[in-house]
Amino acid sequence: MAEYAQKRIIRKLDLELFLSTMRVNPTPKVALEQYTISESVAATMLYIAAYTNNDIIGKRVLDLGCGTGRLSLGAAFLGAKNVLGVDIDKDVLKVAVTNSQNTGLTTNNINWVNGDISTVNGCFDTVLQNPPFGVQSRNADRAFLVKALASGKMIYSLHSHPQVDKRLINMLKSSRTCIFVVQPSVFLKRFVEQYGGVVKAVYAALMTIPKMFDFHTKTSHDFVVDLYVIERNFVE
Repeated sequence: MAEYAQKRIIRKLDLELFLSTMRVNPTPKVALEQYTISESVAATMLYIAAYTNNDIIGKRVLDLGCGTGRLSLGAAFLGAKNVLGVDIDKDVLKVAVTNSQNTGLTTNNINWVNGDISTVNGCFDTVLQNPPFGVQSRNADRAFLVKALASGKMIYSLHSHPQVDKRLINMLKSSRTCIFVVQPSVFLKRFVEQYGGVVKAVYAALMTIPKMFDFHTKTSHDFVVDLYVIERNFVE
């Protein structure tokens, strides 16, 4: 499957359909902020990484906090050389393994590790991550950014938009591209630079999640996420 994917450009719609076949986490944990990334946002993220920046096909990819494996398996589907998915929750990793089996992507180029992100060693071409936004555990996304910058050359990281922007939500709903280029958060830009990275681009996208926990009052919730494309500076 991965070798075939390298020989042709896969349509974004086909990528979304591929991602939609995967199982979601049946028992999400509030403390870990386990919100499964939507097919639309995952496909957009992977498409930009693969076809705009050439950071997936033939590359070594790390998925930090991989959850059910959508980003990991999407990268493999597009032609990554090898993929490592890491998550602290062994239950959600079982779903990722099942998704890997169901999609037929069970070759030796995909590996799963149950552990904290601090256990990751090695260098990767590309890091993908949908980290916790810090709602339950303040600044949780910062640890992911630090680890990503220590592990990969290019980082694709999702973060909450700085404020609730209903106008932007409506614009994204009516947009054909489903994304808009926006300015980075001043804080995140400084934080990334502090740890040796440079923000190359930021894309706003619409994320929709269903009611998952008792404190959710709506059947679904729309909000804006920002996809940060970050390059690590190498010091010779």
